[in-house]
Amino acid sequence: MKKIFILDTNVILHDSSCLHQFKDNNIYIPITVIEELDKFKKGNGVINCNARDFLRSLDALSSDRILNGGVPIDKGKGKISILLETPLHEKIKKNFYEITPDVRILNTAYTVAKKHDFKNVIFVTKDVNLRLRARSIGLKTENYNSKYVENISEMYTGVKVMENVSEDIMEDLYQKPYEVQLSKLARNEAFFTNENVILKNGSTSALAFFDGASQTVKRIQPRVCSGVKPRNSEQTFALNAMLNPDIPLVTISGKAGTGKTLLALAAALENKRLYRQIFIARPVVPLSNKDIGFLPGDVASKLDPYMQPLYDNLSVIQNHFNENNGHAKQIRQLIEEEKIVITPISYIRGRSIVKVFFIVDEAQNLTPHEVKTIITRAGEGTKIVFTGDIFQIDHPYLDSQTNGLAFIIEKMKGQNVYAHVNLEKGERSELAELASKIL
Repeated sequence: MKKIFILDTNVILHDSSCLHQFKDNNIYIPITVIEELDKFKKGNGVINCNARDFLRSLDALSSDRILNGGVPIDKGKGKISILLETPLHEKIKKNFYEITPDVRILNTAYTVAKKHDFKNVIFVTKDVNLRLRARSIGLKTENYNSKYVENISEMYTGVKVMENVSEDIMEDLYQKPYEVQLSKLARNEAFFTNENVILKNGSTSALAFFDGASQTVKRIQPRVCSGVKPRNSEQTFALNAMLNPDIPLVTISGKAGTGKTLLALAAALENKRLYRQIFIARPVVPLSNKDIGFLPGDVASKLDPYMQPLYDNLSVIQNHFNENNGHAKQIRQLIEEEKIVITPISYIRGRSIVKVFFIVDEAQNLTPHEVKTIITRAGEGTKIVFTGDIFQIDHPYLDSQTNGLAFIIEKMKGQNVYAHVNLEKGERSELAELASKIL
């Protein structure tokens, strides 16, 4: 039997194309959801664009039947209907004293489910609390997961270890041209393009990465970038990927204190001659679900708390040099001339991203749709680096499986234009590492 899916507002704000994700099942949209979308249609944020896109799509489908039996969404798809308000059911009145838009949506969903004896009616929302409330009154409910990573525990790390590598191969890696044919490894190892590998033979080891184009494993030698020296093998791999002009898309994941943002800034400054500008951006996650307009002060004052970590990392690089050193002065000059631009993601919209080194920090707070929007706007000569921790989500409707950073890692692995490194060891301080492990 066909199912009936009743959608909450946040599903639409998360994915404006959600109508096409339910196969041949029918979709119901409570009129309260349409009212809420009206509040989001103005603005430049992604959710504002999603609200406008969905309303336009719904308008194109609309006819008299959208209130009387529904209209077909597309060939092979189900129908979509708009549900008008109904009187509050006694069960809703008894359990929910404040009649909020969420409660009105719940009432509509409950009325439909009761009409169908609670069979094949599913309420879809990304709001955890609303799902709990829906279940408490007997509704079947689901999270909206059209784009998610199934086995998060087995996520691609971008690094593998090969033990007992022959002495001949190790010698080849330590002699020009510092590479070895993959076939010579005589292993049944499967490598992704640009995957990194630690090769070991007794006490001897080598860091390398797999070049898919030449089918060779090429040795990587640690290098200092803008005064920043890699402290472990993963950081060496990360810098190598970010400095490689043939890899325009890089993701760096890892817990707090592993050096993700610092390494990305160091790589950008090291290769600044190759780019017109350096963009450093991060998503602004509202405090307690309130927009930044809620904060006091002008725009700069409102954004300072969000952007401060980026300035802190830039200061670390500057402090590697003497105050009168040319490098330190050059960094200050680049900021003054807007060659280095630090800004929220929403402020990047509409800007030309051509020949830019674009660092997107805290990318785990972006949706899959948002990261797709950013990547598809990359012009000629642009390099994009996403950094973040997929287990530290601040976004109210994302988790470790549905955030944009995890989505890129899962979908892009193996592509010639992409490289990923997961940083495991914290390098902030012994205290920070201990706290990360045991607290």
